[in-house]
Amino acid sequence: MNGQVFQRRTGTDSLSQQYGGIHARGWVDRLPASWIPYVQLSRLSPPAGLLLIYFPHLFGVIHTTSVHERHLSHVAYVSFILLGGSFFCNNASHAWNDFVDAFIDTLVARTKTRPIPRGAITRRAAFLDTAIITVPNIIVTTYYLYAKRHTHLLQMVLGFSLGADAPWRDHAIMCLFIASISWVVIFDTIYAYQDVDDDLRYGIKSMAVLLQGRAKPLLFSLCLFMCLFLITSGYLAKMGFLYYLVTVGVSTWFVVFMVVKVDLHDLASCWHWFSRGFLLTGFAIAIGLLIECVGQVDPTIY
Repeated sequence: MNGQVFQRRTGTDSLSQQYGGIHARGWVDRLPASWIPYVQLSRLSPPAGLLLIYFPHLFGVIHTTSVHERHLSHVAYVSFILLGGSFFCNNASHAWNDFVDAFIDTLVARTKTRPIPRGAITRRAAFLDTAIITVPNIIVTTYYLYAKRHTHLLQMVLGFSLGADAPWRDHAIMCLFIASISWVVIFDTIYAYQDVDDDLRYGIKSMAVLLQGRAKPLLFSLCLFMCLFLITSGYLAKMGFLYYLVTVGVSTWFVVFMVVKVDLHDLASCWHWFSRGFLLTGFAIAIGLLIECVGQVDPTIY
């Protein structure tokens, strides 16, 4: 199939609602009309991109709280701060993506109705939006190194800086980090299959283009990779039975089931499993870690 264009089935979903610039009906319609293109620019309806950024942070926070036996309020406090940081990171990255890819987006069937190609937002406005969101993060990240000289709120500064504090220092965290990467690659590869026809036609590179009809073996391999690193992380951190049952077992079952069920030739199927399927896996990993965390704080619970 190398070099050939797929024969695609679009299903019943509108391409324009698959992060193509037209949102599904819902909360976005209650916003002022001038705000809606910026919501579309940031991919907040649905917030799949935001959650893909946030979930790995959440995994790390719960894992660290469990291993170091911190109070559960620590999870809530840091998770809330990281949710805010992930929100701004998501908005900035997608705005910058659309600024850079504006010309390509006009060529691709799914993305030609995004805010910049259709003229709802100018490239200059998208650039300013990115700068307004990104510059404070850069300043905060730089300031963190000196914050202890000026404020007692050092941990809050760190939360907003979104800096990964050298995961290789803790082997269990590193394994969890690698498992999270595998999880993200699986779902983003499925997302990329929505545009594989246009990507082939216009010479745009992606894993979907590289693999074309050979993606499923790689996706299954990544599922196995994710499972093995979750097991290793649990072993190194001396996690309990429920971690293996939920974080490892349930999440692996969900992601394997998704790879089996997704039809990479069907745009609607790719969108369905990207926008909804990843939630099942993400929540399973987080819930298993949280159960373990609760057990560490109060072993009498289970």
